[in-house]
Amino acid sequence: MTQLAKLTVKTVKRANAKDPTQQRRAKLIAAIEEQAKVFAAKLKGDVHQVRAKGWATNEHGEKVAIEKMRQVRAWFFEQDGGWYVQCRYGSKVLDLGKGNAVFVKELKDVEGALEAFLVATQQGELDAAIEAALSKRKAA
Repeated sequence: MTQLAKLTVKTVKRANAKDPTQQRRAKLIAAIEEQAKVFAAKLKGDVHQVRAKGWATNEHGEKVAIEKMRQVRAWFFEQDGGWYVQCRYGSKVLDLGKGNAVFVKELKDVEGALEAFLVATQQGELDAAIEAALSKRKAA
């Protein structure tokens, strides 16, 4: 008798624990919270940085894993006498219905736009926009 014959073998398809829509929302919420930190740093005149893993060559010519600081790119920018705030999913700018950015007059108002993005994401208002951004990525 072989070793596998002693075991109970079945065919099973592993079920995902989370709904893909919920996973996408969680990813976007985490990114919006990160942008709130970028905004707070901008108000202080600082740059928000996070730790990133990478590779470098040491003095012996070997590739080694390193940890370095990288700047988080802001979703908001100054133009046309005010500030534009975009909501992004990865590198894609989400379509917000009538456009792809929210315009505010002053830098302090950017926080309100980010909070609106957060609430809209939690309520599922941006699910269709996320899906559209993902379908563009798959088509390319």
